[in-house]
Amino acid sequence: MHANSNDPLHGLTLEAVVTALVDRYGFKSLSRQIEIRCFYSDPSIKSSLKFLRKTPWARTQVEELYIKTFAKSASTNKSSKRTVNSDKSTADSTFVWPSVKD
Repeated sequence: MHANSNDPLHGLTLEAVVTALVDRYGFKSLSRQIEIRCFYSDPSIKSSLKFLRKTPWARTQVEELYIKTFAKSASTNKSSKRTVNSDKSTADSTFVWPSVKD
């Protein structure tokens, strides 16, 4: 296995993916986006995980929604961190220590 994976789901559990989507959308909105019974009929994280682990096509849809939802924000955060670092280096190069008066 490669240490630097390009898989956006690398290191994430299915539970983390489902929890993040439920936190973001709620079960009601999630069930409208992905028509899976476990999201609209007495929904819970536990029942959703049980179903998704047994149903590859449903798991794929959930993972794809997670990537669409959170991949943009992850790449935005990375680029903003780069901007902050580049601004910091610019600020450091123009910094002048104040003179100390006795």
